[in-house]
Amino acid sequence: MANNLVISYDLYSPGQDYATVIDKIKTLGAWAKIHKSVWYVNSNHTAAQAVAKIWPVMDKNDSLFVVDTTNNSASWQNLSVNVANHIKNETLKRTQLNQFS
Repeated sequence: MANNLVISYDLYSPGQDYATVIDKIKTLGAWAKIHKSVWYVNSNHTAAQAVAKIWPVMDKNDSLFVVDTTNNSASWQNLSVNVANHIKNETLKRTQLNQFS
């Protein structure tokens, strides 16, 4: 079954290689670019699997957030603790997420 992933990222250092990140996102499945750094991908990958594939081509000071709207799961790298906790707390008030990373 395909998953509906929304992928958002920020590359913080000047001169970052957007092309490598974009190319990696495009390998995940049928895609549409929503904004400069926000993508929709219909993929066989879970949110955690997508993060595992994209994160290695990013710098460790960048941030990555993937939500699987099909399965109510999310995964991320390098979000602040406050933001991560806010996402967890607010989402749990409305629905149970299957997975957090």
